[in-house]
Amino acid sequence: MENIYKIFDGHNDVLFRLYLKNKKNAELDFINGDNEGHLDLPRIVKAGFSGGFFAIYIPSQEVNIVSSDTPIRYDDMKNDSYELPLPKEIATDIALPIALEKVAILSAIEKKSIGKIKICKSSKDLTDAISNNQIAVIMHIEGAECIDKDFNNLELLFNLGLRSIGPVWSRPTIFGHGVPFKFPSSPDTGEGLTDIGKELIRHCNRMGIIIDLSHLNEKGFWDTAKISSSPLVATHSNVHAICPHTRNLTDKQLDAIKDTDGMVGVNFAPAFLRTDGKMLADTELELIIKHFDYLIEHLGENRVGFGSDFDGALMPNQIKDVTDLNKIRLLMKSHGYNHELMKKLCQDNWIKLAQKIIN
Repeated sequence: MENIYKIFDGHNDVLFRLYLKNKKNAELDFINGDNEGHLDLPRIVKAGFSGGFFAIYIPSQEVNIVSSDTPIRYDDMKNDSYELPLPKEIATDIALPIALEKVAILSAIEKKSIGKIKICKSSKDLTDAISNNQIAVIMHIEGAECIDKDFNNLELLFNLGLRSIGPVWSRPTIFGHGVPFKFPSSPDTGEGLTDIGKELIRHCNRMGIIIDLSHLNEKGFWDTAKISSSPLVATHSNVHAICPHTRNLTDKQLDAIKDTDGMVGVNFAPAFLRTDGKMLADTELELIIKHFDYLIEHLGENRVGFGSDFDGALMPNQIKDVTDLNKIRLLMKSHGYNHELMKKLCQDNWIKLAQKIIN
């Protein structure tokens, strides 16, 4: 099957992968194709990948839990049950320079791609880029450590193109608390948003910034639901009823997302797909379809999309990189998803969600 269904993806960490190279002009590796990790421009084009949320993630000062700079910790997630300790909070003055370095990498990718990639600062930018067959990028922060308590950095990053924020990446921030990597467990694992965190939600609503609830614990989720005037969004989370992991969404959370006409992107990481919560590459792709089915049943076909976590997580061994997305398209078609549903799940739902929030 040809790539007639372009895929707009809810989450990737390719900027983190390029940052870890610690080299000048790392953006050229992405543009020219380094065949490392899951994403680079030649493979994106080949895969029929129309764009997505490109995450800015701040690595922990300790050894990272699940990042690509070290192979540790995946072994712990192969046990029947586990709870990985969370790293400590990162100070804003440490986080901001790292975030700006990743913004610089993304900006250099846009500039040197000579029109092939577009950082989208408005809904019109997004739809124009898609229409012009450009790779449409929504700049996203995964964990808001680089935002100060007075929100001056938020204004700075917004002017540079930031249009989506996850208040936490699992470890705590001044804004709230994330979930540990714990199985089996409810996502109700601690305190909710701080007072400053609630202000962050209000600022994002005012500025037209998407709020990503992935990694946020359940109390933080419900605090956001009470405050936010925007649709509730989880860019890369799965179904708790299938896989009872802290990172996944309960039926009550799904009901709230539906009530706000929000969105969920299906994460490909095996630990969030499998009923046993194990991070094993030997994982059947049919589990991805199982999560799609459940989300479509509970949210409706207009509120579900992709949230791969490319370059940020282990993938099932049938997905070596982005070019294997066609395997998932074929599964979706053979499962009975018709043309209109395929269009919605692959791209249109994310585009329409962004249009509701980004000014």
